[in-house]
Amino acid sequence: MAGQKARAASGRPKSGGTATQVRGGKNGRPGGGQNGGRATGRAPQGRPQPAEAAPAKAAPSKAVEADGRFSVPAWVRWTSLALSLAGLGVSIFLTIAHYTTTSILVCSSKGYVDCTKVTTSAQSMVFGVLPVAVLGLAFYVFMTAVNSPWGWRMRMPVVWWARIGSAVVGIGFVLYLLYAEIIQIGNICLWCTSVHVITFLLFVLLVFTATLGGGTTARATR
Repeated sequence: MAGQKARAASGRPKSGGTATQVRGGKNGRPGGGQNGGRATGRAPQGRPQPAEAAPAKAAPSKAVEADGRFSVPAWVRWTSLALSLAGLGVSIFLTIAHYTTTSILVCSSKGYVDCTKVTTSAQSMVFGVLPVAVLGLAFYVFMTAVNSPWGWRMRMPVVWWARIGSAVVGIGFVLYLLYAEIIQIGNICLWCTSVHVITFLLFVLLVFTATLGGGTTARATR
């Protein structure tokens, strides 16, 4: 009997052994996790937002392009006006001398420089009707107008091209007058030469400005 009780006692499971293995986790909940292994159902926090696309660069309007094309530096405007006024003054003086007396020219009448001979020659009249001095006066009245601050503010293509076209026509007429003085007449007039130099400088300035028009437009539309 004693042997049977000993065997029965040795085969009895220890108290709490099985129950401890079943319960397992913290607070006695199965799964070993704090929440018992159950899904919380919470969405992940801090999800990155998609980056906004950079706004597309607007295409330059025709008004902006025209404004940039016909814009010129201030020194060009004031220099062109000063040259135009200088040419206008000399042209007025030559016109007065043509219709009054050449003695007011105060110029040499002997040698290669002979203002009187040049201003009274047949070449001083266009087709024998219109004095060259009057043509020069009309030219510089127009150039003074379009090169004034008011004229430069008119950024219309017709004004722009009229300014450039007049400068080209003016330099062409100057070349003809130089040919007439040097080849046909054989003398030069200092007053006429001063107008020729002013016209050449104005031509170079305006043509140089026109060639920079494309670069100005590109910078204005960037």
